[in-house]
Amino acid sequence: MLPAFTHPWDLTPADAAALQRTLRGRVEIRPLPPVRTAAALDVSFSKFAKELVGGAVVVDVETGDVLEERVLVGSATFPYVPGLLSFREGPVLSEILMRLKTPVDLILCDGQGLAHPRRFGIACHLGVLFGIPSVGCAKSLLCGDCREPGEKRGSSTRLIHNGDVVGRAVRTRDGVKPVFVSPGHLADFDDSVRLILRLASRYRLPDPIRRAHRLVNEARRRFGL
Repeated sequence: MLPAFTHPWDLTPADAAALQRTLRGRVEIRPLPPVRTAAALDVSFSKFAKELVGGAVVVDVETGDVLEERVLVGSATFPYVPGLLSFREGPVLSEILMRLKTPVDLILCDGQGLAHPRRFGIACHLGVLFGIPSVGCAKSLLCGDCREPGEKRGSSTRLIHNGDVVGRAVRTRDGVKPVFVSPGHLADFDDSVRLILRLASRYRLPDPIRRAHRLVNEARRRFGL
């Protein structure tokens, strides 16, 4: 998989925020096309360490079968700054996506899409860079407010920031804390929620994200990082 375009990653925080504002103009929110394969991405690192471990788990969306797994150790060139984590994680995740052998229809990020102060979270960033649909699914809020969804699986409420709807709080299991779902690129709110519920078969988090999280943490322990 090759990116549609590239840009420098080693920017100052001010320049990185400015680039987010520029690139968010390329984000398209529209219904998802048919999705057969999805690459779930995650990164494991210490806030203060230079090394980080990125990972991808590619799954068949229909069956849940794992088609490919890949891990890569990288060196961070950007500090840990909330709201700018895509500049810390983006280089290693982009490199992993370029090394995948399985064709990927969608990028699934353990993080935010539109639910970001500048409407350009990691899911938006990678989706725009590679020109394919992307969705963010986060365990916690970065910005905005929402009502608590109903207790039943599938219940959801709108996530609102500065008057804009930026995502949904989604209950993926009865009585379990919701996750926060937002489209990244070439996806809309309803389809993003349906995709997450489809992939969250037994646990709070979608199965591919859980696999990617376990993959990078095990690799980080194995490498002693």
